[in-house]
Amino acid sequence: MAVKALHFVRGMSDTATQVYETLVSRYGQCSLDRAEVVVVLGGDGTMLHTLHRLMERGLPFYGLNCGKEGFLLNNRTDEDLHARISGARLSYLHPLQMEARTQQGTQHKALAINEVSLLRELRQTARIRLSIDGVERLGQLVCDGVLVATPAGSTAYNFSARGPIIPLEAGVLSLTPISVFRPRRWRGALLPRSSHIRFDIDDCERRPVSCVADYEEVRDVVSVEVRERSDIKIPLLFDEGYELAHRIIAEQFVV
Repeated sequence: MAVKALHFVRGMSDTATQVYETLVSRYGQCSLDRAEVVVVLGGDGTMLHTLHRLMERGLPFYGLNCGKEGFLLNNRTDEDLHARISGARLSYLHPLQMEARTQQGTQHKALAINEVSLLRELRQTARIRLSIDGVERLGQLVCDGVLVATPAGSTAYNFSARGPIIPLEAGVLSLTPISVFRPRRWRGALLPRSSHIRFDIDDCERRPVSCVADYEEVRDVVSVEVRERSDIKIPLLFDEGYELAHRIIAEQFVV
């Protein structure tokens, strides 16, 4: 299907600004109400912020990398943009929902496209109890933190924490500890995407923990629940041969 109505969103870098000005002068800037595709110019951070801000509109997103890694974006070239987008392949992302309760008794909800991370706030390690689908699996996890990653986010912070890279259609989430001290040999788990994961923070006043859903942080949490929102589908467009699913597989063979 031919795509003509494009709405451009840019990051703050000089490169993104220059590309934005060039493309808007060439293709025009369509309003969001009339747009068929949102074109994101920047890096992965710009794409994540744009997805969070505009996902409710139901429009597909097509990224052009004006940053460094650009894992969620396509390569930037001078090819005809209408033709590239019209021939692009769809991938769907399902975000995680984080529900956190703080020491003050407040409740917070947020969505995460990459991961939900629990992180110690002070010098002392965190002490966290872990339950899956109502069953306690670890009575005490002593660590700097722990995270739950989606397949799309498994190549980011999760991989840096020595978590596995997950194929996009694998149907699992990665549960990965960060600098774990106890249990000594626990290195995380792969969980079905339908899992309901709960973290309870022990000794939270002396060992405070924050929770971060992508970039939204909640401090001094006492409990956090995480589950996939399979009812939310975020459409991303990728050039043929550059599909996200293929690139995630390829990441496992990078040496």
